[in-house]
Amino acid sequence: MYDLQKPNMWKRIAAALLDFFVLILIASAVMLLMVSVFNVDKHTTACQTICDEYEAEYGIDLVEYEMTEEEYFSLGEEQKAAYDTAVNDANYHLMMIITLTLLSLTIGIFIAYLFAEFIIPLVLKNGQTIGKKAFGIAVMREDGVKVSALQMFARSILGKFTIETMAPLLIFLSVYLGALDGLIAIIFLLGIAILEIVLLIINKTRTPIHDLLAHTVTVDLQSQLIFDTPEELLEYKQAKQVERASRGD
Repeated sequence: MYDLQKPNMWKRIAAALLDFFVLILIASAVMLLMVSVFNVDKHTTACQTICDEYEAEYGIDLVEYEMTEEEYFSLGEEQKAAYDTAVNDANYHLMMIITLTLLSLTIGIFIAYLFAEFIIPLVLKNGQTIGKKAFGIAVMREDGVKVSALQMFARSILGKFTIETMAPLLIFLSVYLGALDGLIAIIFLLGIAILEIVLLIINKTRTPIHDLLAHTVTVDLQSQLIFDTPEELLEYKQAKQVERASRGD
């Protein structure tokens, strides 16, 4: 059997940094487009208008000042109704801003991974992203055969996008917004990080989560044999056996 030709760490780091830059560029452009399509500015303006009008009429800043329960019940019925209406309307627009921004962010990151980590590798062949192409790195099946479109989808969308990017990001945002306990989030994030480190240490092919899911491995294209089909791989193995036999090995 042929040796697995892994790229050196510096090449992998350089390729990863270039791919990260491409992802950020695409995700930012798509996110800005989605923010415009969803008209997030409309809700931002409406929220600010409500706060400004209430402050002008009652002298209370809805953003900075948090009314106590005692102060609330000391208000007249008309002031209570005005306060409740202003707070509810402002909260509605605030939640729309958060929801649409998160949706825009998710769509932006998804499109970036779909394009940079799935479509481009299918076009460039051998699972090569722009970064991998620039530094002579490829992706193949664990058995040495060319990676399939289904494997690239599992690697890029299920592995990189879903598990390694969106899961940690949504957990962080949930903690920031107060929807998730910080200790649970830390345990989960540490679990993902430890799993990645363990896989890189104990796995003989040094494969992270996304490669483990797709049954793929990253290799140095300049020195690695990659076969088009399993049949071609089998022929190679048989030829090697005959060669060894002829040498009396």
